[in-house]
Amino acid sequence: MKKAQSGPECREILEILKSMADPERTAGMGRYGINTERALGVSMPWLRQTAKKFGKNHSLALELWASGIHEARILACLVEDPALVSEEQADAWVKDFNSWDLCDQCCINLFRKTAFAYAKCLEWSLREEGVVKRAGFTLMVTLAVHDKKVSDETFEQFLSVIVREAEDSEIM
Repeated sequence: MKKAQSGPECREILEILKSMADPERTAGMGRYGINTERALGVSMPWLRQTAKKFGKNHSLALELWASGIHEARILACLVEDPALVSEEQADAWVKDFNSWDLCDQCCINLFRKTAFAYAKCLEWSLREEGVVKRAGFTLMVTLAVHDKKVSDETFEQFLSVIVREAEDSEIM
């Protein structure tokens, strides 16, 4: 596992993010249905590059998430250590999703790597909240794409869930 490197504190990262705010990019995000209420318009390539510099850092991830800033939350998903994520943390974060891209980034980059990813697919797919339900399905797809070691039978359990929820229009 990559060791966390020493880097700026959360407060400094938030200042950098705010200094990079790009209203034109934020407007573009809005055109794609991304909730821009707390967004700054910082690019994903910059967030990914920055996350690589920091490595995995659980406490930084928690602080970034707590800021409520869209890009800080995506960065939190990238620097969080999946081995340290509890089910309670995952449940709390999924309830905080306010945009499809935050949901997808978190599922793709973090939740799929947790020990409880398969259980959360099924649990979240039963939920009424559209964003939580979306997380369940996004996680299913992400695991199907990335988990090459699991048998087809494991994924077949998702088929009945997909059929059951196929006509739900509330998924974000």
